[in-house]
Amino acid sequence: MRNIFARFLLTAALLIFFATVATAEAVPWQIDPAHSAAQFAVRHMMVSTVRGAFSKVSGVVNYDEKNSANSSVEVTVDVSSVDTRVPQRDADLRSGRFFDVTKYPTMTFRSKRITPSGDGRFKMTGDLTIHGVTREVTFDVEGPTPAVKDPQGHLRRGASATTKINRKEFGIAYNAVLEGGGLVVGDEVAISIDVELVRPAAPAPGSNN
Repeated sequence: MRNIFARFLLTAALLIFFATVATAEAVPWQIDPAHSAAQFAVRHMMVSTVRGAFSKVSGVVNYDEKNSANSSVEVTVDVSSVDTRVPQRDADLRSGRFFDVTKYPTMTFRSKRITPSGDGRFKMTGDLTIHGVTREVTFDVEGPTPAVKDPQGHLRRGASATTKINRKEFGIAYNAVLEGGGLVVGDEVAISIDVELVRPAAPAPGSNN
């Protein structure tokens, strides 16, 4: 019994060690809100496409350049920052008929798995929460770009991600019916997220910083 218990402890220690090694290469990059945005597009009256954006996007990307499976993404969007260039429409989107920002001020995404799909592209699956409803969605990701150094010495990368959702699956069901039987607002919404990632450059060898 003592030997069995000892082998169990050794196995547990090895599992913890290898799990630590597997995630040790993931480096945190902050999403720069000043250079990032989430855009959306939806059909209007079945004849045109209305586009808008959320300008306040924040979060962190833990990126493992050697093994993307070790990477993770967390994004938060301030829903009140919605902008379709029409103030009256923006106010309607913030109201209880659509996003209800007083009750649900943010939407979030947390990745669960990331897999390569070839030529600098990835499939990123995770939990998207909108209007208090969480659904699993998959984004097509392009990037991140190679790191560059900005004038302040910080490292920066860029990435973009796209997906499509049905807004009714997230509890945003309000609509009006046209005379011909169509709907004023389409159910399918195309989402694209463009982010700029930033982190301080590593101090030079021998530096006191």
